[in-house]
Parts: sequence; structure tokens; C-alpha cells
Amino acid sequence: MNQSTQIHPMSVVDPSAKLGTGVVIGPFCTVGPDVELGDGSELVSQVSISGRTNIGPGARIFPFASIGHIPQDLKFHGEESTLEIGAKCTIREGVTMNPGTEGGGLVTRVGDRCTFLANSHVAHDCIIGNDVIFSNNVMLAGHCQVGDFAILGGGAAVHQFCRIGAHAFIGGLSGVENDVIPYGIALGNRAHLAGLNMVGLKRRGFSREAIQDIRRAYRLLFAEEGTLQERIEDVQNNFANDPIVVEILDFLRASGTRSVCTPRDSKAA
Repeated sequence: MNQSTQIHPMSVVDPSAKLGTGVVIGPFCTVGPDVELGDGSELVSQVSISGRTNIGPGARIFPFASIGHIPQDLKFHGEESTLEIGAKCTIREGVTMNPGTEGGGLVTRVGDRCTFLANSHVAHDCIIGNDVIFSNNVMLAGHCQVGDFAILGGGAAVHQFCRIGAHAFIGGLSGVENDVIPYGIALGNRAHLAGLNMVGLKRRGFSREAIQDIRRAYRLLFAEEGTLQERIEDVQNNFANDPIVVEILDFLRASGTRSVCTPRDSKAA
């Protein structure tokens, strides 16, 4: 432990834990032997971190968060698995995150600059990108993937093995049981595709022309004529040089175990 590290005397930190420079551990925290905390990380108070958990620099974790404890998976039999959390993540009160399992690659991974508001949950074997936001009480089941800049509204629940594309927005209290395309909005229980995340696109500096192209491609993809595969081919022919549209097409082609979330009204955009 370096001299700049501060550990409150009412906390229990295993001597084998690896603590970076400037780590601050407040009162009533517990840190297990295989935990690594990056430079400048802070455990505010009453945080419990266990397992083979690696947390990047600049993280801030608030009271009653439970990080790295064994997965809530009845098939888990004690295999060595990990939880990796990137740099500058904010983890608020009561958040739970579990490591991976043998059935999912033995790792749960969270990217940089993510925010997890109170009582949200990241289950085993999930892969989360950078700059993702979970609002309060979001529930992410096992084996899910969430792309960069996605936002999940309060109380949203995501079925296991679902994929949430980059820049997507999931409305509060939505029950997501199918994949949501990049840049899409999903709403309702069970969730349907309700258009494009126009607010997010504008906030992140996408040009007017780029947004218009995405809207045109969206209408073609979810028109009533033909099969989805035929519409994917039509969009590919019309937007082959548009990297944003190609990203959506690649997402659709790389289909997982879940179906794709589609609009209830094909005219919605």
C-alpha cells in the first residue's frame, strides 16, 4: 500500500488486495484479497467488493454497493471468473454487479465512464460498452450486451442474452425481451421499437445529413414490404458507404439468440 492511500480504520481490506495511488476507502467497507482498485478510486462507505474484481482508475462507489460477489446463477459451481470495470465509472447506492460464469466466458466486463444509478443490477457474463448510463433500478439479466452511449431508463428490465445497440435508449419501466438496434428507442412492456434516439443523436453532434440518412434507412428496414433479410439487402445497396447505417446492418446480421425488437407501427420513425 502506498502512502497516499487512505483507509478508514473501520474498514476491512485484505492485505493481498492491490490498491493504486490515491485510493480512498471510507468507513465500513470490505475489500477481498483478489480485488484491484485503480488509481484515485474512492469507496465512499459501506461498500463490499469481493472476488476477482478489477476496477479501473477514478471509480467512485457509493454505500451498499455489492461488487464482484458470486453470480446469481444456479449453474455456478465456484469456477474462477472475473469482473472487470473500466475507468471513471460511477456506481451509486445499492448497485450489484456479478462476475462471469463458465457458461458465458468467465467474465463480466464494464467499459469506461459508465454511470449506474441506485439499485441497478449487472448480472453475470454481461458486456457493457463505454459511456453507458443505467438509471435507478435497471435490471440487466445474464449474458446481455450493451453498446457504447446506450441509456437505460429507470426500472427497465432486460431479458438474458439480449443485445442493446450503441446509442440506443430504453424507456423507463420497459421490459426488453428482444435485441434493440443501435440508435433505436425501445418502449413498453413488452418493449417495441418506437423510432430513433433523435435527442441522443443531436446531443452527440451527429450532422443533420447523417440523421436524415439514418431515418431513411430506418424506414426502409422496417417497412411492411418483403422480409427483413430482403430489406437489409435493399438498405445495404442504398447506404453502402454510410458507416452509421452499416453499423445497424452489421448488428442485425450478427443476430444472437433473441429476435429483433420491431415497431408496432411501421410508420414510426
